[in-house]
Amino acid sequence: MNGLVKTGIVGLDEVLHGGIPRNNNLIVEGPPGSGKTTLGLGFIYHGALDHDEAGAIVSFELDPAKLLRDAAGFNWDLQGMIDQGKIKIIQTSPAVLLSEFRSADGAFAASLAAMGAKRLLIDGLTPLRLYAEVNDMNFREDVHLLIEGLTRLGVTTMVTAEKDESLTGVLAHERFVFDTIISLTREETRRRVHRRLTIMKSRGQDFIGGSHTMRIEPGMGVHVYRRAQSRPIAHADQPTSEERMSTGSPAIDKMMDGGIYKGSVTLVSGISGTGKTVLSVQFLTNAIKEGHKTLLVSLDEHPAQLIRNAKSLGFDLAGLVESGDLFIHYESPLELELDVHFDRIVKLVEEQGIDCVVFDSIAVYEMTSRSEVADYLYALATFFKDRLATILFNYESPELLGVSQISEELKGSHLVDNIILLNYVEVSTVLRRAIAVPKVRGSRNQQITREYTIGVGGLLLIDESDNDTQSSAVPQLPFSSYYGLLSRSPSRQSPLIEEAVVKGKPLPESPDLPTEKPQ
Repeated sequence: MNGLVKTGIVGLDEVLHGGIPRNNNLIVEGPPGSGKTTLGLGFIYHGALDHDEAGAIVSFELDPAKLLRDAAGFNWDLQGMIDQGKIKIIQTSPAVLLSEFRSADGAFAASLAAMGAKRLLIDGLTPLRLYAEVNDMNFREDVHLLIEGLTRLGVTTMVTAEKDESLTGVLAHERFVFDTIISLTREETRRRVHRRLTIMKSRGQDFIGGSHTMRIEPGMGVHVYRRAQSRPIAHADQPTSEERMSTGSPAIDKMMDGGIYKGSVTLVSGISGTGKTVLSVQFLTNAIKEGHKTLLVSLDEHPAQLIRNAKSLGFDLAGLVESGDLFIHYESPLELELDVHFDRIVKLVEEQGIDCVVFDSIAVYEMTSRSEVADYLYALATFFKDRLATILFNYESPELLGVSQISEELKGSHLVDNIILLNYVEVSTVLRRAIAVPKVRGSRNQQITREYTIGVGGLLLIDESDNDTQSSAVPQLPFSSYYGLLSRSPSRQSPLIEEAVVKGKPLPESPDLPTEKPQ
C-alpha cells in the first residue's frame, strides 16, 4: 500500500502537504519538554483510531502506566486501543532491541507482524546512543542496523531523540540516515512557553518550510499552526472591484474621492483618544447596512468595554452581534501567538463568509514580534485581498502631535491602499482633533486637513455642510507653529511671537523671549 500516511497530528499533515510517504523513517528531535513523546503518542493513537493502522510503542524509559496516564490527559483511550489489539506498548532495553534487529527472525518482528502493525514509535534514540557509549560500541553501526531492520518490517517509524548541540557529528549522521527530520524547540519568554516545529527534510515529498507554532492543548495533544506567512499566494489575477464602500461618514468619503474601494486595505493611524476605534465601528455599522458581514478583531479592549463605549455614541454593537452581522474576536496581547491568531481569524472568516474586517490595533502585533510583523501583516492583507474583503488596520502612533512615519518597522506605503491620519493639533493652548487623508490609491483624494469632533454617530467633521472645503480646514494662522499632521511634533514658541507674525509687527525684543525668527 503506497501513498501518504496521515500523521493524525492536527496541522502537521497540512505542513506536510497531506502526510508523509509510507515506510519513511522519521526522527523527531528536540530538548526536554518540547513535546516529542506527546507528538509520537498522537501519531500512534490517531493512526489506530482515525486511520485503522495498528501501531506499537517501544519505550526505554517510561513504563506503560505513565504512557497511559499521559494519554488520558488528552482524553485518549489508549487502554481501549490496547484492549482491541490496535496498539501495543513494549517496554524494553536498548540491548534487547538491538539484538532483535540483529536476528533475522526475532520475536519483536514477529510480534509486529502478528498485530498487523503499520506504525512504530521508538521513544527514544538517546538511550541507544548512551548504551553504545557505555559498552564501547559503534553507534553509527547501530543506527544503520536499526534503519535496515525498520525497512524490512515495512512500517512507518517515528523515533524521538534529545537534541544535544554538543554532538554535532552524531546528529549530522542521524539526519543523513533518516528520511524525515522534524525539529522541535522550546523557549520561555515573558513567563510563557513557546514551542516551534520545523520540517528540516522529508525525502520523496514537498512540505512547507520555516518555523511553525506548536502547542500542546487539552483534549487534543499536539496542535501545529502553520506559519502565517506561508498561507497567502498573491495571484496575477487577484480580484479587484470598482465598487466604493462608505467609511460611514459622507464628509470623510468626500475627502477620499468617494469612499474606499471594496477589497482594499486602509491604515488608520493616530494616538490614543483620536477616535480610531470609533471610526472602525462607524465603518462596520455602515457596512452591515449595505449587506456585508463584519468582524472586529480587538487586541486592545475587551468586547464588553467596546460595546459599552459604542452604546454611548449611538451604536448598538450588542444587537449586531446577536443578529450575526458582527463578530468580535478578542485576544489578550499577553497571550498572543501570531500563527495561532492568524489561524483562528482565517477559520472564522471562511466559516462565516465575512468580507469586512477591522484590526484594532496592529501595534500589538508589532509588540508581539517586531521581526515578523511586516511579513505577518502582508500575509493578512494578501489573504483578504484574494477574497476581495475590505479591511482596516488601526495603528496607534506613539507621537502626540504629528506623524513623522507610520512605524519603524511598518513604512506603510507598499502594504496599504489608503491612509487616514487622525491626530491632535495644538492650537495655542487647546488640543483639537484633525483628520488628513494623504493616500487613496486610484483616487483624487483631497489634500487638506480638517477638524472633527467625536459624538453621537461617530467622527463628525466640523462644517460638514459647507460646500467650500477649504473653509472647514483646520486654520493654519495665527498658529505659525503648526506644520500639519505629516510633520514631527510642532515647535513651541511664545504666543506673543505668533501674534507679532500674524499682525506684521516687529518681534518684541525681550530677554525673556527667543530672538530667532519662527520657521
